[in-house]
Amino acid sequence: MPYTEIVLNRTYPGQACSIARALEIVGERWTLLILRDTYRGTRRFDDLHASLGITRGVLAARLSRLVEEGLLERRPYQDSPERFEYHPTAKGRELWPVLMHLMLWGDRYYSAPDGPPQTAEHDGCGGRLTAELTCDRCGRRLGPGDVLLRPRHKAARAHGEAEPFSV
Repeated sequence: MPYTEIVLNRTYPGQACSIARALEIVGERWTLLILRDTYRGTRRFDDLHASLGITRGVLAARLSRLVEEGLLERRPYQDSPERFEYHPTAKGRELWPVLMHLMLWGDRYYSAPDGPPQTAEHDGCGGRLTAELTCDRCGRRLGPGDVLLRPRHKAARAHGEAEPFSV
């Protein structure tokens, strides 16, 4: 079968499917990883580049698309030369639960033999994030500002302590 018949085209003609349309924006792996890092407070191009190990060209293209689609906004932090930070918008912040569910699903089915690399904990009481996005200790419904990602393994802890979400 020719490659062009195997690969779906981008417009999905004849499909009335919100999942397909949403995947056109967030279905590429770097996009979700960029959003993850901006939720954690990594917002400058060079910092995102270093964190992700992505090529500069791909990163620039993904950031432009996320800005164009209204998931991130560019905020200047330097005039000469002009440089920007990328901050999640309200539309971008609405994807936080999707990423948390993806992380929890990955932890359940694709963790290393010694467990997931980090835990998502309630900043208020230290309880763990549940699949319902509540705290397993106090029962409170949690959002991005309530959760800390705490490294579980020695190598991960060497890079820093808990990372708050700062969307």
